[in-house]
Amino acid sequence: MRLRYVLFLSIIVLSMPYLSAQHKNKAYLDYIEKYNSLAVKHQKLYGIPASITLAQGLLESGAGRSELARKSNNHFGIKCHSDWKGKRVYHDDDKKDDCFRKYDSPEDSFDDHARFLKRPRYASLFELKVTDYRGWAKGLKQCGYATDKSYANKLIQTIELYELYKYDRQNFKPIRVQDLPPVIVANPHPVYRSWGLLYVEARNGDTLESIAQEFGFSVKKLAKYNEIPKEYPLEAGDIVYLEKKKKKAEKGYEYCVVRSGDSMHAIAQRYGIRLKNLYKMNKLPDDYSPSVGDTLRLR
Repeated sequence: MRLRYVLFLSIIVLSMPYLSAQHKNKAYLDYIEKYNSLAVKHQKLYGIPASITLAQGLLESGAGRSELARKSNNHFGIKCHSDWKGKRVYHDDDKKDDCFRKYDSPEDSFDDHARFLKRPRYASLFELKVTDYRGWAKGLKQCGYATDKSYANKLIQTIELYELYKYDRQNFKPIRVQDLPPVIVANPHPVYRSWGLLYVEARNGDTLESIAQEFGFSVKKLAKYNEIPKEYPLEAGDIVYLEKKKKKAEKGYEYCVVRSGDSMHAIAQRYGIRLKNLYKMNKLPDDYSPSVGDTLRLR
């Protein structure tokens, strides 16, 4: 699906550093600023998460800088296919002179992308919640949108680093601390211990604010423990640590193999280690995005 030179541009030129570093690429930020309203519009019209649309546009077009995006307004690497009656352009990709769709404007590319995902091939995606960007990212890979086996990981990494999930929740009003019961919690979270750390598992409807209120933390401190923004959308089953994570994993857990859908933050949470230490132990640059099958040191 994607052009090789676009992938090269996305990985090498436009970096995607880890969450805690907050080193965000200006080209990515400019692209998001320019197209976020269009992505939100398409979410309302077609039910495709705005975060997914933006992340795909960023990766597929190198934040609008790829030759295909600049000269043909194709921001999603969509090929011609047998039913395409519009303009076309040819580039070497999976085979020599592969046919790609050419559009009159970026807006046309975004429109065609939305219609493209409404095909029966991607029907299972629309059974997911519009806020489930992780499920959508994994589903796109499973449905064959891209041949890159780490495509889901790269989408998730991009969404979390640039906080694109906030565009999925335009009408979402998070629970505020002052709206919660001051003392009594009707159904308190069980507290577990793993890796020597106390944690809870998020439930549907949980926010960092609601969990912080329940356990007497400030939202800022709880966000810091878990290395995420205060507005980070929790999903059922997410681990929320109640204390600072460790510098390395427990003995016996020397390495891990990257799985489909992993971001560096997800791996750090899984093993209870600090994100910056995970990068440091593996001598990884800020622009590293975990690829399926990679082996990472944990201690």
